Amino acid sequence: MLPKSKPGPAKPGPAKPDPTGPALVERIAGWSVRHRAAAIAGWFALVTVAVLASALIPGGTANSTDPGESGRADRVLSAQRSYAPPQENVLVQHRTRGTADAPRFTADPALRRATRDLVTALRAAPGAVRDLRSPLDDGRQLSKDGRSGLVTFQVAGPNERMDAHYEAAVRAVEAVRARHPDITLAQAGDRSLSRVVDDSIKGDFARAEFFSLPLTVVILLVVFGSLIAAAIPLLLAATTVIGTFGLLQVAAHWVPVNSATSSMVLLIGVAVGIDYSLFYLRRAREERAAGHGIAEALRITSRTSGRVVVVSGLTVMLCLSGLLFTGVDNLQGLTAGAALVVGVAMIGSVTVLPALLALLGSWVDRARIPWLGRRRTAAAESRLWSAVARAVVRRPLVWGGSAALALLVLALPALGMRLQDASVTDSLSRDVPAVDAAARMQQAFPGTPAPAWVVIWSTRGGTDPAGDPAVRKAVDSLHGRAAASRGALHEPITSAAVDRALLVRVPLASFGYDDTANEALTTLRKDTLPAALGHLDGVDYAVAGKTAITYDFTRRVTDRTPLVFGFVLALAFVLLTVSFRSLAIPLISIVLNLLSIGAAYGVLTWVFQDGHLGSVLGFTAYGGVIGWLPLFMFVILFGLSMDYHLFVLSRIRERQRDGAEAREAIVGGIAAGAGVVTSAAVIMTAAFSVFVVLSAIEYKMMGVGLAVAILIDATVVRGVLLPAAMALLGRGRSRRRPVTGPGGMVTASPGTERSSIAPVR
Repeated sequence: MLPKSKPGPAKPGPAKPDPTGPALVERIAGWSVRHRAAAIAGWFALVTVAVLASALIPGGTANSTDPGESGRADRVLSAQRSYAPPQENVLVQHRTRGTADAPRFTADPALRRATRDLVTALRAAPGAVRDLRSPLDDGRQLSKDGRSGLVTFQVAGPNERMDAHYEAAVRAVEAVRARHPDITLAQAGDRSLSRVVDDSIKGDFARAEFFSLPLTVVILLVVFGSLIAAAIPLLLAATTVIGTFGLLQVAAHWVPVNSATSSMVLLIGVAVGIDYSLFYLRRAREERAAGHGIAEALRITSRTSGRVVVVSGLTVMLCLSGLLFTGVDNLQGLTAGAALVVGVAMIGSVTVLPALLALLGSWVDRARIPWLGRRRTAAAESRLWSAVARAVVRRPLVWGGSAALALLVLALPALGMRLQDASVTDSLSRDVPAVDAAARMQQAFPGTPAPAWVVIWSTRGGTDPAGDPAVRKAVDSLHGRAAASRGALHEPITSAAVDRALLVRVPLASFGYDDTANEALTTLRKDTLPAALGHLDGVDYAVAGKTAITYDFTRRVTDRTPLVFGFVLALAFVLLTVSFRSLAIPLISIVLNLLSIGAAYGVLTWVFQDGHLGSVLGFTAYGGVIGWLPLFMFVILFGLSMDYHLFVLSRIRERQRDGAEAREAIVGGIAAGAGVVTSAAVIMTAAFSVFVVLSAIEYKMMGVGLAVAILIDATVVRGVLLPAAMALLGRGRSRRRPVTGPGGMVTASPGTERSSIAPVR
């Protein structure tokens, strides 16, 4: 049994020196406190230099390359002087389409008039389109049931004129649509669908940023109870993000960076900046409440919470580096951005943050919020978590077993998780015209909105495959092979020369990422193309396109996932072993983190794959989970959860070093740390929850998954499972044989000689 608890939680003592930790953090923070003006000025100078550096370094930014065969095709196209011409499609249907008496295209004068008008309008756009095809003169442009027609065209170059030519074509389609109100003219294609997705991403993240800032401010006011104290984390987070954006633009010369990376940097930067400030401010308040002066309180804070911030920040950065093992360019950019923002936040927390607190002194708690200020600025221990921890350490098996069982139940749906990306019609609402057009087009002309791209090139330098009669004959044979593919491939098949490469667009059975699309892609790659092109000497080919890119990406990520998981788990084990000099603590920590992540996976599967809460969250389930999300969640959550874990464990260890009994140290550490962790988790959960209100289902998934995992980790795991595990560990040690001295005298038992998380000597 553990020693009987005392009436109240142990208070922190005079902060004895930590013999196991380096003094570097304390020295840096001490210098900042003594030279506060220089530290603050230096921080803002660093941010300014980071912003200006992006404009001073010449050269273009790095482009991302897709993995696998689609990446090979992309490299060939990128090596050409001009861009592949975007192809647009316009579906022509009568508005009664879908009923049994819908007219056939060839028998309906209205459909033919509208089509003829559309062709005339597109040709009248000066130099805007090329390779214009219509059902009026090509039977392959008619649907299988004969009730729909398809007008296809390519947006003409040169490269610098493509945007203007696309806009001219769109205006022509809109004008014809207005003249024929009884006919559906639905446009979807390369440029229109890409623009819809880009606009959705930009609009979604703009909304996320708009909602997250006011929400964060409100939570900070509640947590700190003071306007001045709440402003400090915002200042650190804002300067961190601004400086990181500058550094990220410098890194973009070597690492591909996209808009999603920038938005994730913003959210992660705000989250960790506020977390680190919260840890620092809370500890400084405690030490001042214990009677220490400002300088001494900050010195103790840098030795304790400052060291935890540095260790946790390095842990997050190293865990994020696991994404590099995927070998995917876009994930490399995300890794660089996330690691940079965490590193900058960590540096700011041990330099400018102590300087600001020293400069403000007692003013940091001024401008208190009514009804909240007195309680919050007093830095009192959490009564709720103290009561919970006390109950848990009395019956650790009951509480710990119940919590673990609950998380395992939540994780059960994850056993049936099916990784599948969402097509544009699955991701976005059909209220968007291009999305609705793509869905309609898929029914009449499968695969046409986003066909497979077959890139053909010569392996003999200087040869143009587009002018090779043998290549042209092989490409023409694809029409017959499509008809014989048992529904895997469809018409219309089109081709376009791109300098010294030939691009052939082949519609698959589906333009999405489901089993039907993947099977059609496999048929094209393994059967159709080898039969048509495999006998040609000096010619090579590869298949790209939206389906192929997603297929190759998911396959690469899936193949590399065990390597990433193994790296992160091994790294976490080593870092925790070095930090706590214990073997039991790392194992317990890893198991607890896996439980919280597994529970988040289960909730994600239950909600989005199985379709629960769709009406509440505003999505329609398509039967899968985004392929890259589980791996991304694992790396991000494993790193961020270490913040909370290290913070709580450090509070427990401090009390043991001050002489508290094992059980009392656990209760006191949880009471002092879990409340802060909960506040930090609420802020981070609120930031991630904003994703739920966005339009794309991918971001809804990410928001729910991350928010649920953070909430579980900060409450069930840190408040119940961690104290239960620590209590059981202490109980096991206390039941060992006593240590005897000379003459058989009992001098100590292992349970009292060394605390449950004390370093192994």
